[in-house]
Amino acid sequence: MAVDPVADALIKIKNADLANKRECYIAPASKLIGSLLKIMQEEGYIGTFEYIDDGKAGIYRVELIGKINECKVIKPRYSVKYKNIEEYEKRYLPSKNMGVLFISTPQGVMTHREAKEKKIGGKLIGFVY
Repeated sequence: MAVDPVADALIKIKNADLANKRECYIAPASKLIGSLLKIMQEEGYIGTFEYIDDGKAGIYRVELIGKINECKVIKPRYSVKYKNIEEYEKRYLPSKNMGVLFISTPQGVMTHREAKEKKIGGKLIGFVY
């Protein structure tokens, strides 16, 4: 039984990428995991991904391209105001323009750059670089 499906998904992606696998399968699937995969795809960390309906919770098939160094969930999930996002950037990302923080906002899951641009805060979910 999975305690944190989001953490399991990000660790599975990281481990498969470090093992030079071309793809990995993530189960159970959820909208939050789908949103994180979409952001990772837009930022160029993974290739394509697709949802496979297995009659249960579903599965994501993710194509890996070998660009992930670290990919983790942030626990506890801190509430962050847009003015304080830079503080968490310094804590979790290696340098200024490298990597992405995932933030769950009232307008959906987005990167830390989008949240600063729209001047909205939310909960930190995780990061990738």
